[in-house]
Amino acid sequence: MTTNGEAVGMAEDWWIYTGTGVPHSRISELPAAPAWRTFGAPSDPALHPAPPPAERSADRTARRLGRVQQAAAYQADEREVQLVNLALHLRRPLLITGKPGVGKSTLAYAVAHELGLGPVLRWPISSRSTLRDGLYAYDAIGRLHDAGIRGGGTPYNGAVGGPGAREAPAIGRYLRLGPLGTALLPWSCPRVLLIDEIDKSDIDLPNDLLNVFEEGEFDIPELSRLGPGDQEVMTADAERTAVVPGGVVRCAEFPLVVLTSNAEREFPTAFLRRCVRLDIQPSDEKRLAAMVAAHLGGGVKTEAARAVLISDFLRRQRENGAELANDQLLNALLMAERGLWDSELGRSVIRDVLLRPLNEG
Repeated sequence: MTTNGEAVGMAEDWWIYTGTGVPHSRISELPAAPAWRTFGAPSDPALHPAPPPAERSADRTARRLGRVQQAAAYQADEREVQLVNLALHLRRPLLITGKPGVGKSTLAYAVAHELGLGPVLRWPISSRSTLRDGLYAYDAIGRLHDAGIRGGGTPYNGAVGGPGAREAPAIGRYLRLGPLGTALLPWSCPRVLLIDEIDKSDIDLPNDLLNVFEEGEFDIPELSRLGPGDQEVMTADAERTAVVPGGVVRCAEFPLVVLTSNAEREFPTAFLRRCVRLDIQPSDEKRLAAMVAAHLGGGVKTEAARAVLISDFLRRQRENGAELANDQLLNALLMAERGLWDSELGRSVIRDVLLRPLNEG
């Protein structure tokens, strides 16, 4: 077994995620949820739909951090693997803190890639984000507009449900589940939901999430008022729909919720109590070298440049307090291999432009 900060050694028996980056089917070995994290009556996973294949969303996500190559190349250390597995076993959200660029978001994609959990459902947070944004969106105006076009005039003659009212189109075409709402559908195995930069949210959002995290379900009033029947709605997965019975979305397996934070604010105690908390530290030299090799290959021609730039990258972080992201190092090394390292001017461009600290004005 290896120590914290080094590459993962031999997997422990209880691990589902191993941190190897090699896809496998151990998610089927995940034990049943503890009684206090079980949602609904036990059911056969075969009765629930499997996540869509990751490549189905390749066109939409090809430029995201979570593409297959980057997910497979992620260098997880033993502590990260341990805490991911804690979150999986306990069915609790994983709150990841760390400086920008250390790989917080990439870990979510790495887990989804290795365990075959389908495309990552990503919810980027801003100061305007609300719980409703993550759950679902309903385009009532669009539905009424389409009803008017189909009817050739005012859809309800000025009075909803009055004489001469025309039937509006099916509601499912105008209601789309958000990333959180889609993650809470009854999948055959947990989906991975990335709630990115939760510390940018309004102060109330973490508390608003608590009830959904505890109950594993939510109600859609626009569907509930239609009665107990099933309604087909759109989801956050491209070109995929889901059936919502009685207006309630209820998970069969709690998703692996990964929340990232740049540690720019404190969270309520009640929120922290419900999370498994992981603090990712900047990478050491061995881990950076492995990450670079996974992304850029052998690099025999620029082996010396790699050693110099990795050493300088770490020294500036350690001695000068420079905030440098791992992708800055990858960009610098890529351009070094393309010839920018061959001249003094090029080397200064790499150091002063590509490796300019994020906290430098």
